[in-house]
Amino acid sequence: MKKSVATAALVLAVIAAYLLAWPVPVEPVSWQAPTDRGLVDPFDSNDLLGSAVGIDLDGYEGPEDATVGADGLIYATTHSGHVIQIEDSKVREFAFPGGRPLGIETDVDGSLIIANAYVGLQRVGHNGTVSTLLREVDGRPLVYANNAAIGPDGTIYFSEASSKFGAQSSSGTYQASLLDIMEHGGHGRVFAFRPSTGDVDILLENLNFANGVAVNAGGSFLLVSETGHYRVLKYWLTGDRKGTTEVLLDNLPGFPDNLDNGAQGRFWLGLAAPRNHLLDKISDRPFVRKIVQRLPAFLRPSAVPSSHVIAFNGDGEILMNLHDADARFPTLTGVLETHDALYLTTLFGRQLPRLAKQEL
Repeated sequence: MKKSVATAALVLAVIAAYLLAWPVPVEPVSWQAPTDRGLVDPFDSNDLLGSAVGIDLDGYEGPEDATVGADGLIYATTHSGHVIQIEDSKVREFAFPGGRPLGIETDVDGSLIIANAYVGLQRVGHNGTVSTLLREVDGRPLVYANNAAIGPDGTIYFSEASSKFGAQSSSGTYQASLLDIMEHGGHGRVFAFRPSTGDVDILLENLNFANGVAVNAGGSFLLVSETGHYRVLKYWLTGDRKGTTEVLLDNLPGFPDNLDNGAQGRFWLGLAAPRNHLLDKISDRPFVRKIVQRLPAFLRPSAVPSSHVIAFNGDGEILMNLHDADARFPTLTGVLETHDALYLTTLFGRQLPRLAKQEL
């Protein structure tokens, strides 16, 4: 009996020592998460995405972002490192940038600009050839290039989600995002890159997981999703407020992901997952967050399946709020809007959901 008690005590001591002292990659920073209001107006639950139909991607997975090419066809990035071309329901491989291509935009010359989480900025030519535009800034390698937008003057704006938790070194973009959000250490940055000169400016830094970027048609401001802070920032590029930042959308009910330009000056935002109650509750308890990080992965906070996208204007007014009650296409990252449809990009899955506008 005494031996059993001693053994149990030893096991408990080892578990306690592990939970209190085992090294983990994060050094959590205390902050105060805003109170989660949940899915209340203007974010109420609905089933407006219920009529979306998935386009089968012929084995390709994770169409994280998409763009309309100069030829009018859809181009999407995938988990396997390919850029695929979609014509109606036909899918074919167009290019292989390798790594994990995330953001994709069509440049004025018809080439494709890729934010590759493992590589940096890339360009894909009309025949599918791939070249690297930018691998490092100020001598520091880009370790998690995330999303991109192209201004009317040709400037490429792009985000580095985290300069600490690299996508490749963390065994994937999703794993790196969980680490960065758990730490909340302000490792995200946003850059302006001018391909004609090679100049790079750091516009924003100390962000908590810098994610989607979008520039308005006139090029006067840039929008940035700060995923770890549940908000969208507005950075002024011109005018009296040039170089200043304001919070455009705050205390969102989920983790904001990609930003995309839509019709009539609106912007689309994917809310990849609902907020996590535990993560918010321990936001000001860095020691507890470190203990949580030592738990088995299935016990740590992770993305809960949901399907939720919103549209808003440059003043922060919510214009559209779309859900799929059954979350058939979970972890929606954003929306590509065409004249007749909304294409819903996703972090996971082997389909690209399409919603005909006539269904709205």
